[in-house]
Amino acid sequence: MSASKSSLTALTLGAIGVVYGDIGTSVLYAFKEVFISGHVPITHDNVLGVLSLFIWALTVIVSVKYVGLIMRADNHGEGGLMALLALASLSTKSRPKVRGFLMVLGVFGVALFFGDGVITPAISVLSAVEGLEAITPNAKPYVVPISLGVLVGLFLVQRRGTGDIGRFFGPVTVVWFLAIGVFGAVQIAQTPSVLMAISPLYAIRFSVEHYALAFITLGAVFLCLTGAEALYADMGHFGKTPIRIAWFGLVMPSLILNYLGQGALVLGDPQAASNPFFNMMPDWALIPMVGLATAATVIASQALITGAFSATKQTIQLGFLPRLTILHTSIKDTGQIYIPAVNWALLAGVIAAVVFFGSSTALAAAYGISVSMVMVITTVMTFFVIRYGWGYPLPLCIAATGVFFVIDAAFFASNSLKIAQGGWFPLAMAAGLYVVMSTWKDGRRLMNSKLRSDALDLPSFLEAVFVSPPVRVDGTAVFLTAEVGTVPNALLHNLKHNKVLHSSNLFVTVKNHEVPWIGLDKRVQMDSLGHDCWQVVVHYGFKNDPDLPKALAQIKSRGCDMNAMTTSYFLSRDTVVPTLGEGMAPWREKLFAQMHHNASAAADFLNLPNNSVVELGSKIEI
Repeated sequence: MSASKSSLTALTLGAIGVVYGDIGTSVLYAFKEVFISGHVPITHDNVLGVLSLFIWALTVIVSVKYVGLIMRADNHGEGGLMALLALASLSTKSRPKVRGFLMVLGVFGVALFFGDGVITPAISVLSAVEGLEAITPNAKPYVVPISLGVLVGLFLVQRRGTGDIGRFFGPVTVVWFLAIGVFGAVQIAQTPSVLMAISPLYAIRFSVEHYALAFITLGAVFLCLTGAEALYADMGHFGKTPIRIAWFGLVMPSLILNYLGQGALVLGDPQAASNPFFNMMPDWALIPMVGLATAATVIASQALITGAFSATKQTIQLGFLPRLTILHTSIKDTGQIYIPAVNWALLAGVIAAVVFFGSSTALAAAYGISVSMVMVITTVMTFFVIRYGWGYPLPLCIAATGVFFVIDAAFFASNSLKIAQGGWFPLAMAAGLYVVMSTWKDGRRLMNSKLRSDALDLPSFLEAVFVSPPVRVDGTAVFLTAEVGTVPNALLHNLKHNKVLHSSNLFVTVKNHEVPWIGLDKRVQMDSLGHDCWQVVVHYGFKNDPDLPKALAQIKSRGCDMNAMTTSYFLSRDTVVPTLGEGMAPWREKLFAQMHHNASAAADFLNLPNNSVVELGSKIEI
């Protein structure tokens, strides 16, 4: 029992550090953005109305939507947009048009997530370092250089993994939430009338009496929700219970106390609205809080970068991105990975965002639109999961998701007003990434279709070969083939040029499935083709780490005595040749051919031993 409690405590502490870093640092800029534009006059009723919108946005969207509904839509315990996309895809298999629409929606949502991965570190660290301006106005010219230094340092240490520094995430973030809660409570004690904002009547009155102003304000109010997706995305790492305990026990109360404290400060001193978070600090606490805020924003950024690595791996497994080099940074935790290409691409995007926008206020315009669109997509996909996957009645499904869809759509519509001011930035990144992902998926489909149309039937081919068999040599040959029951090009080339066949031959197809995990008991499927030849299918979920030699080690007990020292892996190194005619647009075919050429080798992706791999080239026209 004590061990169980200890484990729950550790998971809850970890969840506070990883899951809530992003939403926890939104207090640095969210409330400030409402009033800094000058659209909302600073009056008693307006401040209470805005605070009420903040409190009830957190309650309805985070507490009810994510904690209450979305976290129930887990894919074998896993959460996140990729897991939800896989779940929605499986739920609508019998409805190809709906499934196609959801796949497009889901892939664009994943592309938006990567755009968020660029803006979150930029706005979080900038807003923390801007606290130096509250200490001395002379610090203004140094905010961008210091922010860039912190961010570059953060991305440079990714190669070393998060194992060593990860254990400090939880305690530092707990201190952060306790601090913002205490400083908020101190301000509330001086202006207790601000507590009236807890009533939803103030939010309703503000929205009704100033509906145009309220609509514009929603874009800034939405900033308090950024990071809410992490509750669902990190569910597989920590479990539902620790995430819920952390939210209701510490995170939500601390956020509400701090927002109320900022409101109380602005009621007493309207000039403090320029940066209410740091202006509410006593002089002795300014420097420590700038340091703590910077640490908290680095932790929030680290959690998002790690999430981007995991999402990339899942996206590759589901067939929407080419193979990339994936390095494991821990021998204990297989979830700790590092993807160099993603790391440097994110860093380039973050540097561009910081230099181009230059302040957290300018970046706030770019921030909300991508996250609000992801929330709309999440709600839509959840509807199809509970309707077709769980089989609930249509009226109940509409009622369960309809309210959230209207709220999400309102937030998105308000954020759309800021497209010209900066909202175009994440949308442009997401559109570019969507083109890449859809081109890769369509290109793979065309390539596999071409391979199938040209392929020979494997059992018939082997029968013909063994009428007058070639010389058999010792050892095992593993031929990788994309389609079960077809002759791999590598086998044809081997017979043509070497004119030999190994004593044992495995024709292996690796299949990735729309579930997170596939256990070892279901990993390998094996059928005999006679003459010491076997058809083998190896199954992986989108969170499994592909390791073909480890998987094939299971077949020793099934009649195929496979020795690692005498096993050779034969792969086709296909060169894609774009052609005019059917298929994709010429520029997309060229893009796919380039992506295919630059993809990391299948041997590395499948963890094959370098000294046992034989690659034989071939050309494929699409």
